[in-house]
Amino acid sequence: MLDGPAGVLEAVTACPRGRPMLATAVILHPHPLYGGTLHNKVVHMLARALNELGIATVRFNFRGVGASTGRFANGVGETEDVQAVIDWVRAQAPQVPLWLAGFSFGAYVALRAAAGANPAGLITVAPAVHLYDFSAVAMPRCPWLLIQGEADEVVPVESVRQWLAGIPVVPEAHFLPGVGHFFHQRLADLQDVVRGFVAPRLPA
Repeated sequence: MLDGPAGVLEAVTACPRGRPMLATAVILHPHPLYGGTLHNKVVHMLARALNELGIATVRFNFRGVGASTGRFANGVGETEDVQAVIDWVRAQAPQVPLWLAGFSFGAYVALRAAAGANPAGLITVAPAVHLYDFSAVAMPRCPWLLIQGEADEVVPVESVRQWLAGIPVVPEAHFLPGVGHFFHQRLADLQDVVRGFVAPRLPA
């Protein structure tokens, strides 16, 4: 349980086994009002892929989810939650690079938080560009990976393509044919893309 701006935040940490810790990562879950929690399978698989690369991970519940106190704050308060967790992570490992990752609503919050957090890298999976105004969000200055399923039934793939076409900083984008929003039976593909992007960007 971590101190957050609206009370306490419930978190789960995981460290790489049998190898040095090369980085840390904070991973953000989908929309709190539609069942999103730190136990979401996409969030869990992101953590597993990063752990296998030597990255310690922190998954946490936004305010009002699980044992985290507070109420849903439409992305603004949740960005404050992320910053509190980042501050805690950096206090534990101040010399280690920090990554941010998020899925759906969590991708939106991760992008919002990246401007102030200055992470070493950013991963956004199925960013909810159809729900929120991404035009007001500052673009990250770090290596940035975007993963989007072309058969996403929640986040329209064309909305993501149109958004990418209009922003000044373009991420390394991977559009996966036949993949839905929750990556049913395609989580291994998600892990492969994450590993391929992150591994060469870690400290030797």
